[in-house]
Amino acid sequence: MPPQPTPPPRRRSRLLPVAVLATVLLLVLAGVAVVVRPGPVAGWLGEETTATAAARPPEPDPSPVLAGPDANAPEPTPDGVRTALDPLIGATELGSRVNVSVADVTTGQSLYARGGDDGTVPASVTKLATGVTVLAARGPGYRIPTRAVAGANPGEVVLVGGGDPTLAVDKNGFYPGAARLDELARQVKQALGGTAPTKVVVDSTLFPGTVHGPGWDADIPTGGYGASITALMTDGARRDPESARKTFDDTHGAAERYAEPDLAAGRAFARLLGLGDVEVGKGPAPAAPAAAATGAPAPGAELGKVQSLPMVRLVDIMISDSDNVIAEALARQVALARNKPASFVGGAAAMDEVIGELGLPANEITLSDGSGLSRSNRISPSLLTDLIALAGNGSHPELAAIFGGLPVAAWSGTLGDRYQVAATRAGAGVVRAKTGTLTGVHAIAGLVTTADNRLLTFAVLTDRAPAGDPDVTRRALDRIAGALATCGCR
Repeated sequence: MPPQPTPPPRRRSRLLPVAVLATVLLLVLAGVAVVVRPGPVAGWLGEETTATAAARPPEPDPSPVLAGPDANAPEPTPDGVRTALDPLIGATELGSRVNVSVADVTTGQSLYARGGDDGTVPASVTKLATGVTVLAARGPGYRIPTRAVAGANPGEVVLVGGGDPTLAVDKNGFYPGAARLDELARQVKQALGGTAPTKVVVDSTLFPGTVHGPGWDADIPTGGYGASITALMTDGARRDPESARKTFDDTHGAAERYAEPDLAAGRAFARLLGLGDVEVGKGPAPAAPAAAATGAPAPGAELGKVQSLPMVRLVDIMISDSDNVIAEALARQVALARNKPASFVGGAAAMDEVIGELGLPANEITLSDGSGLSRSNRISPSLLTDLIALAGNGSHPELAAIFGGLPVAAWSGTLGDRYQVAATRAGAGVVRAKTGTLTGVHAIAGLVTTADNRLLTFAVLTDRAPAGDPDVTRRALDRIAGALATCGCR
């Protein structure tokens, strides 16, 4: 017999008024999911040029898909939730260790906990913690720079990686709207004036330490979903970004990656500068000169700079596509913001620090990476439900950006092809959640609206799932959220 759930647990301290789906309301426009965010988000995204705005045709008013929750709706009871969930959580498809937390988002009342405070392998659900901590540390409007500076010798150009994983070579990049090396090359040529470029050096020293994470399975660096994490890369280290974009749905995002992304980016930059297919070296950029000089740029003088999409968009992409490379880059941005080494170790330590600063129980999270690829990660289900509540309670409006990319059941992202069979269909459109999967590990955490229109936050993590078809375990997870969607649980 599986262990019984603990008694109705203590009230967690995080309260979430009815701001979550009002802050991030999912809409449909011409068959495409659009997220509308009122308030300061326009400022976070930056102003568009007049030409860009004028080139776009006017858009019709979208129609709502998800209505906002009703704070006056009947609240489920712990006994009601237990009755609905106990038969499902004991399913053999979930394995021998299933830890769960369910809470009411309006009151903050914990409605169900089974191993709620126990650290569990979270897989890609880790990205919720990465998103919240980087938004808190950097802010939604922060953009990651990629710079070029003058090298030690005339015509020498040093390409300095700032940690932007979405940087593109040209207009055919993988991530729409990303910063581009061809624009940076144009700036460099202009800054050099009559001096022809002669050499490219790559400075990727911003990210020290190993390029592969502790606790990663042996096939992750070459399996298409992970990559060597370097401070300079293009298109998430993808070798063929245009093809990867076209086949994304068929491959579930897997793509061949460069073993040395920083050197590959340097070679692409050299071609853009007219140097052809030349070898590039690595080395630190010269220190910036104390004062601007006349004539040729002094060693270390900036020749150009491009900047990434704003952080709010990077978090959207990371969560909706479960992009592991972006996640690792963002964990390092947390480290840089907290003056720690931008490494796997430094990122994990900085994320833990920010979790504590936000008033969340930092003792319920232990990280080795920011993507969830590491089997060494541990997060408690109750920390995840607290974190989701904090992101929506209005006290930290910048954190609400995590909801923009949160997949919708049977609609988008990693939930797009789930909740489509009879046993789980009740969750379609009313479950928004981040998923996570490793061999033997399955997790889901997010929001669900009950039949009475009460908004709940939930997290279900199992890290001893049986071998076999992973879709069987996923459906068992989805039945749990589906049960919450169909019941009043009173």
